[in-house]
Amino acid sequence: MRRLASMLLLCLAFAAAGCQREERQTRPQPSLGDSEQGVPVTTLAPGGGSPLLSDAKAAEFEANAFQLSEGKRLFSWYNCSGCHANGGGGMGPALMDDKWIYGDSIEAIHASIRDGRPNGMPSFRNHIPDDQIWELAAFVRSLSGKVPSAAAPNRNDDMMPHPAENRLPGAATEGKSP
Repeated sequence: MRRLASMLLLCLAFAAAGCQREERQTRPQPSLGDSEQGVPVTTLAPGGGSPLLSDAKAAEFEANAFQLSEGKRLFSWYNCSGCHANGGGGMGPALMDDKWIYGDSIEAIHASIRDGRPNGMPSFRNHIPDDQIWELAAFVRSLSGKVPSAAAPNRNDDMMPHPAENRLPGAATEGKSP
């Protein structure tokens, strides 16, 4: 009996040693961001020009579905809809069209959120961590269709013109026998 118990214990030890957890890097650590907010890379003049320097972080956030969905969550959480009305424009400019005063690149949008713009857009430099500003900028670009469709987040269910097909009345009963 002792021998069986020791063999079972040995087998469990080998099985536990063989298990390895998958590692995923979904969010930069620490949770407040791993980068310093640098010096502004654009001037506050309109004209749609691209920033003077390109940030290497742009590619990390622009086509990443997780970062875009986090940007969508943060857009709601920081109440960006209070001025931009879910991207359609309100007190602030619309984010779903092709009219971008300060440029439509992710770097220009990041600079607008971080540094603010004259006549309304406040600076969020010391209020929002830099990585969250990148996530917001990536989501704002997705509102006008400027990111790959495979990575872009969908509209919320409450903004859709009709419920999804699987939520229509009678969808649950179709194909089932009594």
